Amino acid sequence: MENYFKTLNDINVNDKTEKKNGLTYLSWAWAWGEVKKLFPDATYTIYENSDGWNYHTDGRTAWVKTGVTVNGIEHIEYLPVMDSRNRSIPLENITSFDVNKTIQRSLTKAVARHGLGLYVYAGEDLPESESAEPEKKDVTPPPGAPAYKAKDPEMFKCNVCGAKLVPYQDRNGKEISIRQHAAGSTKKFGQVLCLDCIRKMYPDSAK
Repeated sequence: MENYFKTLNDINVNDKTEKKNGLTYLSWAWAWGEVKKLFPDATYTIYENSDGWNYHTDGRTAWVKTGVTVNGIEHIEYLPVMDSRNRSIPLENITSFDVNKTIQRSLTKAVARHGLGLYVYAGEDLPESESAEPEKKDVTPPPGAPAYKAKDPEMFKCNVCGAKLVPYQDRNGKEISIRQHAAGSTKKFGQVLCLDCIRKMYPDSAK
């Protein structure tokens, strides 16, 4: 039996996306419809806080927590309540519309963790099954050419707090560059996050 993740990951979602402020968005209604067609037993959950609210807060900003279960496997997504510039909205300015929109985006990203549209969040143009084999080029420098030293991009910012990313060492002492940090954060959390925001929003990831 084919892996359910591959089944969803092979679906081309390009004609169901739209771009806004440099980011690509996939329709939640369409994504959920596709999942239910293939896996009728799929369910989703909007996690409430201890007061029964459909969002969570640290007293300054807010985020939502959603989960999507397919084939008995649940993937959970946390997403901050953000404005049109993808910056966290101060708690006193958040409306029910903002929360509802964030829930829909969070659910879409939770679906992506099961495979559907994941390549969009990874910055790819096509799912793996349709991607052409990249042409191999000879990158051997000519004799006498100076050695090339890769440099990090000048600026990568956290999508939540706006802080610039900086290089750091992981728990094994390995040096992590800004580019590696941004790529790893996007792959694991669906967006670029600084270390402080990762620790706050995903405390289990630091264990």
